[in-house]
Amino acid sequence: MSLADELAKLDELRQRGAISDDEFARAKARLLGGSEIPAVDAVNRLRRSRDDRWIGGVCGGIAKITDIESWIWRLVLFALALFGGTGVLLYVLLWIFVPEES
Repeated sequence: MSLADELAKLDELRQRGAISDDEFARAKARLLGGSEIPAVDAVNRLRRSRDDRWIGGVCGGIAKITDIESWIWRLVLFALALFGGTGVLLYVLLWIFVPEES
């Protein structure tokens, strides 16, 4: 379904009274790319770093979004790797599924 179709359906719901004007405005903003939740925007901006990388750039990418130094993220993932291998699994999954910055 195209963006125009989605907006038309929203307008139809508003005209029938199924949603309020405020709900319409929030849904329209979400469709047009703005999210009300900052964490969602941060996850959508997540990219593996090309500059700050040791292996795959995952920690450097997380550091850019969170404003926490990449060495801290590396330390956290290393600690998680020592306790059951969770850090290794998490790093590999992020390496696979997070795109590299352009």
